[in-house]
Amino acid sequence: MSLKKVAIFISGRGSNLESLLKKRDMGRIKCEIPFVLSNREDARGLQIAEEKGIKTYLINHRDYPVRKDFESAVLQLTEKHEVDIIVLAGFMKVLSAYFVRTFNKPIINIHPSLLPSFPGLNSQNRALEYGVKFAGCTVHFVTEDVDAGPIIGQEIIPVFNDDSEESIALRILEREHILLSEALSIVINGNYEIIGRRVFVNHDKD
Repeated sequence: MSLKKVAIFISGRGSNLESLLKKRDMGRIKCEIPFVLSNREDARGLQIAEEKGIKTYLINHRDYPVRKDFESAVLQLTEKHEVDIIVLAGFMKVLSAYFVRTFNKPIINIHPSLLPSFPGLNSQNRALEYGVKFAGCTVHFVTEDVDAGPIIGQEIIPVFNDDSEESIALRILEREHILLSEALSIVINGNYEIIGRRVFVNHDKD
């Protein structure tokens, strides 16, 4: 059986990308990564991918006044490389309903909060200001609604009295590295079923 082709989209430092590549090299994630794409030229993750010999693409959304033109350029890449799954690993550009419908294959996203709480930007700061006792991260399927797709998995951390936005973000990031690889493996293996909003994982197929 041929390996699933997983494209990884990033916008920044690429720590989740780096973690995924390490786990792939260890054999814990079995997939082909045809390319890594960024919408920002200063994304350190592009260098990480290049050092691993992975093809990279830069498609700056600012070069496309019309959003659909930007997304069409990205979709052309996914078609060219016959991508099976897209992983949004810190990709700071919301994909439209047009993109999701046109790709019509699994897209997963890592978000630094326990969804449905604190969707969107500045999740850690908003959680801290709200006074929550637990924070965390979520991997979910991307749908036409932002940060609202069925949840594949979540990781929880306690919030301490002396926590800052930075300290919470750092501890959440450590959990993201674990959760994203686990969720991606579930999607690659196809050992899940979505009923309504709930994702049921069949661990017997692991």
